[in-house]
Amino acid sequence: MNNKYRVHEVAKDFKRNSKEIADILTRYATTPKNHMQVLEDGELSVIFEYLTQHNQVENMDSVFAEVRHQPKGGKNAQSGQQSGGRGGKPAQGGGQNAPRKPGDHNNAQPSARPAQSGGQQQSGQRPASRVPEKKIVDTRKGGDVNLAKYDERLEQLAPEKAERMKAGKQKIQGRGGNQRKGGFQGGNKRRQEEQDRMRRLQQEIAKKAPVKVLIPDEIGVGELASRMKKTGAEVVKCLMKNGVMASLSDIIDFDTAAIIAEEMGCKVEKEVIVTIEEKLIDVSEDKEEDLLPRAPVVVVMGHVDHGKTSLLDYIRHARVAAGEAGGITQHIGAYQVDVDGKRITFLDTPGHEAFTAMRARGAMITDIAILVVAADDGIMPQTVESINHAKAANIPIIVAINKMDKPTANPDRIKQQLTEYELVPEEWGGETIICPISAKTGQGIDNLLEMVNLTAEMQELKANPNRSAHGAVIEARLDKGRGPVATLLVQNGTLHQGDVIIAGTAVGRVRAMTNARGQKLTEAGPSVPVEIIGMSEVPGAGDDFHAVDDERMARELVAQRKDEQKAAAAGPSHKVSLEDLFSQIKEGEMKDLNIIVKADVQGSAEAVKASLEKLTNEEVRVRVIHCAVGAINESDVMLAATSNAIVVGFNVRPDNNAKESAVRNKVDMRMYRVIYDCINEIETAMKGMLAPKFKEVELGQAEVRNVFRITGVGMVAGCYVTNGKMQRGAQMRLLRDNVVIYDGAIASLQRFKDSVKEVASGYECGITFEKFQDIKEGDVIEAYLMEQIEV
Repeated sequence: MNNKYRVHEVAKDFKRNSKEIADILTRYATTPKNHMQVLEDGELSVIFEYLTQHNQVENMDSVFAEVRHQPKGGKNAQSGQQSGGRGGKPAQGGGQNAPRKPGDHNNAQPSARPAQSGGQQQSGQRPASRVPEKKIVDTRKGGDVNLAKYDERLEQLAPEKAERMKAGKQKIQGRGGNQRKGGFQGGNKRRQEEQDRMRRLQQEIAKKAPVKVLIPDEIGVGELASRMKKTGAEVVKCLMKNGVMASLSDIIDFDTAAIIAEEMGCKVEKEVIVTIEEKLIDVSEDKEEDLLPRAPVVVVMGHVDHGKTSLLDYIRHARVAAGEAGGITQHIGAYQVDVDGKRITFLDTPGHEAFTAMRARGAMITDIAILVVAADDGIMPQTVESINHAKAANIPIIVAINKMDKPTANPDRIKQQLTEYELVPEEWGGETIICPISAKTGQGIDNLLEMVNLTAEMQELKANPNRSAHGAVIEARLDKGRGPVATLLVQNGTLHQGDVIIAGTAVGRVRAMTNARGQKLTEAGPSVPVEIIGMSEVPGAGDDFHAVDDERMARELVAQRKDEQKAAAAGPSHKVSLEDLFSQIKEGEMKDLNIIVKADVQGSAEAVKASLEKLTNEEVRVRVIHCAVGAINESDVMLAATSNAIVVGFNVRPDNNAKESAVRNKVDMRMYRVIYDCINEIETAMKGMLAPKFKEVELGQAEVRNVFRITGVGMVAGCYVTNGKMQRGAQMRLLRDNVVIYDGAIASLQRFKDSVKEVASGYECGITFEKFQDIKEGDVIEAYLMEQIEV
């Protein structure tokens, strides 16, 4: 531009103050030094465009109307004014036309003045009018606007501002094109070019906009880097800067990932992952008005031959016990009976093993437990286990003292024994309902059922029958003729024939339903047990089942569950153990430390229980949930698995089934010979100071088949190695009925007359112990080594 155009002149022409013009330049260009600064083309373009955007015309018609009504002699008059005679003064602004304020037609005044005295108008020229003429001033007269400069500034604006500015820019281009080219053809072409330019500009702005990152509850560092479009090294570096040491394969939580993403310029949103299970299975809470009373589900537990099945046999008026081997229940049965117009669902279990297996799978299906105790036998080991299993399940216990028809019945002795297990009869001021009965004569059974109904009423058991069915698998088997057969207990909703159901890793359609009497059913409501066919495979006892609408999606979920099971089997254990006890307490995962105590004598068991419970502190409560005499069996391991407990043994060992079950269920078992060692080890584990230095490595087992006395040597055990090997120099443990009789070093190991280093499985050998002679046929010898753990 040849003429100098200063800040204060621009402000005056637009009827603004100099500060406003300076603010515009500061925001979109460079800050002027003062109001006298001469402006460059680009700076003028920024000012003109800004004022255009903030003072837009209402529509294009008004602009074209001005063009059509502009006086033809305007330019001549203007030029005449500028070419005055002596003393003539050039127009304000150094001869440049003053820009008008767009959108305000009356404010656009010409800046030229009449010629001063002494000037003569040239012939043919029109005299200047004293009345200001309307005129359209092209702000680009001094040359095209530097669009590149403007575009560069516009890139720094938000995309929404650029969108708004697009419309105004199109108006200016269209208007300028019409004036210069005299038609819409050139304007349309120009407009199309500007639209393309704006589109490219917006794409570039979008690239520079912050990346939106969806982050779930947990995410891998590598996955986070991928979502943020950053390198793994950048993310790891940022994590380290924030005090988090993590590699690309590590998993971080949402809060940590969100902090890192925001720090790296990303916009964070929480990713809500809707799983197939959530889409498929309706787990919404029922409204209070939809709930209706349901029948109670009662489990019958107790010692072998104390009369569990006989009791149910009398209630159902059907002979079941006679047809079963030895009178022992062979499978779980589920029966529903009417008592005074009210229904009760009974589960008949073999002791409590199946009940525990269902609890192990998370199925809390029973509402009341009936504990059957024989009046002539009293409390037996399985009775104690039944009490502890029912307590662990947190369900009310009703005690039925059976066999009251026998002359040797002594119910008062039973009541006294029950108080030792915190079951105090109501007549003695406690809360336990005691019902003397006879399953043979029917004595007291009506009263027992009345107590069951009363207890159920107190619990206010309700369910919603008007929804998709869900419940638990009571038992399942493979029938040669009918395929997989499952007994289901509907807990909520109503199951219909033809429904698609999913149970654990099995899916299928209910082809047929029958009740306990073998009658065909088309539907089953809450608390109703039914036997169904149509499953793809045999589900597990205690598995949850759900009726669903989409069979294809159900099969996808089953495949997903199978994959998860494989991953869980290969993954680390989450069961409680002394090694990770302290960390679980600190993380708030442990509120109760459950312990199962098994000892060789009752006195030791009680002493250990009392000592352990004294370890309770503010952070964790130590609970001995089961305390008994004898070897550690599979039932103990199952209870530990369902209750997340540790098994502690004193002078006792687990049997083979218990060992296998403990490995399978990842149950921590600890064996001790001194009470103090146990107390000390658990206490130090709770304080986080446990540092085990040795671990026991089992070598093998041998069975004592003969015992010889040799002069000068003593008692020699003639043994047969059943598994593993016997090794000289190993520690030996002598077991009698799985109770430890001796634990110490081996004196000698021989094959015939030769001393050997080891004897393998399937061979015979002779073993003597140091300073121990009490060896009997049938004893079991365990060989083991103590290996030091490398810290």
